[in-house]
Amino acid sequence: MAELNTESTTPTVGVALLGMGTVGREVLRILGEAEQDFTARIDGRLEVRGVAVSDLSKPREGVDPALLTDDALGLVKRDDIDLVIEVIGGIDYPRTIVMAALNAGKSVVTANKALVAAHAMELADAADASGADLFFEAAVAAAIPVVGPLRRSLAGDKVNAVMGILNGTTNFILDAMDKRGASYDVMLAEATELGYAEADPSADVDGYDAASKAAILASLAFHSPVGFDDVHCEGIRNITADDIAAAKAAGCTIKLLGICERLVDEESGDESISARVYPALVPLSHPLATVSESFNAIFVIAEHAGRLMFYGNGAGGAPTASAVLGDVVAAARNVVHGGRAPGMSTYANLPIADFGAVRTRYHVDMTVQDRPGVLAEVASTFAAHGVSIKTVRQEENVDGARLVVITHHATEQALEETVDALMQLEAVKNVRSVIRMEGN
Repeated sequence: MAELNTESTTPTVGVALLGMGTVGREVLRILGEAEQDFTARIDGRLEVRGVAVSDLSKPREGVDPALLTDDALGLVKRDDIDLVIEVIGGIDYPRTIVMAALNAGKSVVTANKALVAAHAMELADAADASGADLFFEAAVAAAIPVVGPLRRSLAGDKVNAVMGILNGTTNFILDAMDKRGASYDVMLAEATELGYAEADPSADVDGYDAASKAAILASLAFHSPVGFDDVHCEGIRNITADDIAAAKAAGCTIKLLGICERLVDEESGDESISARVYPALVPLSHPLATVSESFNAIFVIAEHAGRLMFYGNGAGGAPTASAVLGDVVAAARNVVHGGRAPGMSTYANLPIADFGAVRTRYHVDMTVQDRPGVLAEVASTFAAHGVSIKTVRQEENVDGARLVVITHHATEQALEETVDALMQLEAVKNVRSVIRMEGN
């Protein structure tokens, strides 16, 4: 409950800020610079009463030392704290603190995608039990407002698919490879130098960051619990300049996509969920193909609203802080005026589909012997496993001939079996790459 300011009738909301990294610093700066605006928007005053940091000896320019503490758990348990902003990152330690806050009836705003993806339902249940709010707009694509629309604006619709570019680092690398013809290694080095990629880039380039966000989006879109471990995840380390060139020849570009899809069994009508992250060919005519550099975009297909796209900065201190503070305003208004935001709805409780049942198109690049009859052998192998060929392109190669096959829609299982069979053919020297095709 917000307390009344002793000098006026304006209620005051006590805030605990957990973390003073890039995002935490921006949150604190903007709160200070726009104090009057926030007071007007909330009908109450926001007062930061404590800032939890890991190292008290580190200089914190512009921060009152009296606010600093290395006891985050003790801070959120204080009676004068109404609202907790968590921008620490990680899972286990933040979970303990956030759960303590929610159990105490204190609303939480978090930008922590890994935490939400791993423990969304546990956190939501704690918020429901105590009547607190749990907001996490910044956990998916920073400043791009997509969590709110899925929770509120599209609550009266049926979302059938969410597909997007959810990681700026990988989009920067793939976009530069496409435009410059550079290799993956060269562009990863440049991304690291520019600060887009961490010293250990695994979370980005192996798809884990995007998978956390995909889990959150699928949970919201399909009203079902979806965790990080439910997301099929592949990264971009194996994408080569040859793959980029082949994509261009097919009228496409390559993007790392997070795809959340409602699947319907044709015979039974039963629904299930597919959540997956992998590099895919996207037609140049698709809106996602134009998303360049480190930008993010999320494409939503709803039954009645149709096709919607959300685009913007998906990372960075100021954009993420913008999303955090949007949630802070909503949570603080509820503290001041009462009421509560919509919680996590999992009424549908749809099962996670087996990845082998997922259907998409494929771009299969292989080297074969340069002799008559090879194309017929290859086509027969595809047909034997129920995979229909849409187009075939053949090029001369110093090692034989290069065949690029683009399929019609087929299941992952059928395609995997086809590739295994191709590799057993004497005529096929190697299968250079298999890349999925989405957005068509």
